[in-house]
Amino acid sequence: MKKVFMICALLFSVITFANAQGGGRPQGTPEERAKRMVDQLTEKLKLTDDQKTKVTALYVEQSAAQTKAREAAGDDREAMRAGMMKIQGETEKKVEALLTDDQKKAFEAYKEERKAAMQNRGGGPNGGGK
Repeated sequence: MKKVFMICALLFSVITFANAQGGGRPQGTPEERAKRMVDQLTEKLKLTDDQKTKVTALYVEQSAAQTKAREAAGDDREAMRAGMMKIQGETEKKVEALLTDDQKKAFEAYKEERKAAMQNRGGGPNGGGK
């Protein structure tokens, strides 16, 4: 009985760990990911309801484009990264076009925060400079 319990506990641990890792894939549907981004931007930039609607559409479009780019790149990680960066840059320009001057300044600061966070966790260029 003790062995069965230990096996179940081990199996549960392995499954929990595997689910927590996420497999490196984006979490949620494009709409869910867009909502998370818009929620973050609303908090930082104080988006209006009209801006939220337009920015949400842009991020849903970005997510769909990134999915296509990921599939097209296959195992070529460098091509996938380049495609993702291009799509993200295009989306950021479209978002900036919807913002007021004050919001644009806050958006630039937000992008710098994100960039620093990526580098600190080793996700930036050259392993975050480490």
